[in-house]
Amino acid sequence: MQGTRRVLVAADKFKGSLTAVQVAERVTAGLRRVVPDLEVEALPVADGGDGTVDAAVAAGFERREVRVTGPLGDEVTAAFALRGDTAVVEMAEASGLQRLPEGVFAPLTASTYGSGELLRAALDAGARTLVFGVG
Repeated sequence: MQGTRRVLVAADKFKGSLTAVQVAERVTAGLRRVVPDLEVEALPVADGGDGTVDAAVAAGFERREVRVTGPLGDEVTAAFALRGDTAVVEMAEASGLQRLPEGVFAPLTASTYGSGELLRAALDAGARTLVFGVG
């Protein structure tokens, strides 16, 4: 007698094409198509860079959006994830390269001030434990 076959799909994003959630969904669908009786659990993960907040939300955290200062001084909407008194804050949300115009890099003039504002917003929302992804 053969036991239940189980697979954990722990997927990170495919940068520039699919989010971690999308990768996990597609791998899960492919596995189920080939092995219909397979028990599959999808777990989107992240390395601390962009996609970290989305992975936390997929794991049951609540997405919170706030207005913060972008890397070039403009106001942007950035998010953190909150569950209980734990917040997941991703530096890329406020200060990542996706916040800069296409092809523009500004290492001498860009600011991470908005990342600090995002951390402050998480604390103001009741977080006492901060997980800060700088990947």
